Amino acid sequence: MRLDVVTIFPEYLEPLNVSLVGKARARGQLDVRVHDLRAWTHDRHNTVDDTPYGGGPGMVMKPEPWGEALDSIMASGEAEGLVKPTLIVPTPSGRPFTQALAVELAERPWLVFAPARYEGIDRRVIEEYGELLEVHEVSIGDYVLAGGEAAVLVITEAVARLLPGVLGNAESHRDDSFAPGAMADLLEGPVYTKPPEWRGRSIPEVLISGHHGRIARWRRDEAFRRTSENRPDLIERCDPATLDKHDRALLAELGWEELPGTGGATGGARFGRPDRPVEE
Repeated sequence: MRLDVVTIFPEYLEPLNVSLVGKARARGQLDVRVHDLRAWTHDRHNTVDDTPYGGGPGMVMKPEPWGEALDSIMASGEAEGLVKPTLIVPTPSGRPFTQALAVELAERPWLVFAPARYEGIDRRVIEEYGELLEVHEVSIGDYVLAGGEAAVLVITEAVARLLPGVLGNAESHRDDSFAPGAMADLLEGPVYTKPPEWRGRSIPEVLISGHHGRIARWRRDEAFRRTSENRPDLIERCDPATLDKHDRALLAELGWEELPGTGGATGGARFGRPDRPVEE
């Protein structure tokens, strides 16, 4: 996979040289190229921003440097025989970044990131390249950062670890929180390693029982417990038809009730809890 990042702070992307991503780069599994947006400016101050039309606080990133930068990067890819890239624009106003989207992006051969600063990039840039490329405007959370570079690091690591050969154990990401499959939409439960006792605390006996069925059941139960406590919204979105009797009994123990169809998006039954209001 090739990955290009255009930024006014190239040094912010130094973490891409370490850990899993750095090792993937060293092995040639990930081709990361970081570009300074100011290289495509033409005034002595290397200006990349200006005041917003219509007034208001802050500054807006100018379209000219972004257009030249993206055109140059696309041309370099075409010269290498690559198809058009997928453009990722980190922004608090984008769609939530999820594991499902990470899986989708991991299948793309070429990603280009356009992390903004200030109040964002002139909207015409997004409109222009939206007609030429697949564009994803994504948010890594309901908060605002000084710029999109931190989001680039988050998204890159989430995507890179899904690439073949990046993880030492190819099955490592199968049981991740939010990973597609049997444990989808459940947070991953607690994990333990040696020694068997530490500061008077032992590990759950089931994990040393050697009984794979009991271990799998325990892990699923712990996933439900953690999800119920930390992300009850995921339990509410769970389809009761996908759960077995043990799952239902555990959720009842945790205070969840199976509600009849509400006529919502799916119209089917779902779970609710007396201490949480039901959202239509």
